[in-house]
Amino acid sequence: MPAAMARTALFAGSFDPITNGHLDVVSAAVRLADRLVLAVGIHPGKTPLFSADDRIAMLEEICGPVAKAAGCALSCTTFADLVVTAARREGATILIRGIRDGTDLDYEMQMAGMNAAMAPQVQTVFLPAAPAVRPITATLVRQIAGMGGDVSAFVPAPVAARLKRKFAKA
Repeated sequence: MPAAMARTALFAGSFDPITNGHLDVVSAAVRLADRLVLAVGIHPGKTPLFSADDRIAMLEEICGPVAKAAGCALSCTTFADLVVTAARREGATILIRGIRDGTDLDYEMQMAGMNAAMAPQVQTVFLPAAPAVRPITATLVRQIAGMGGDVSAFVPAPVAARLKRKFAKA
């Protein structure tokens, strides 16, 4: 497929840390695009558990093989501006959003409407989470890991190991 015809999708999130829910969305997204950009949001007001570099390293380690198996190019970046601005910068015409439940849908529909008004050339695609991963949030994973709980059912093994190391230092 010529480069001009390649479909680039952007999936933005904090990915702090990447969860099995994120991985579920990525597994579906790589089947819809020729190139998937995972965009790590950097917000000055928030103090993430993992640095942006650590989050990108985890995304590349976990999602790289998934993308490769699907024949999809994968790249990771950071952004501190609007997601539609990041999408334009990356040449993405598809915004990927994972949906866990009705609450997510209501919020994401509002965001999709605003994004469409700002960047009509960028289409939002909602991907429903598999039932097994619907309750997983990175916030809950951080809380469980921070209290010494076992998060191995909620995150890929390398992420569980990083969380264990991170909280062992605390």
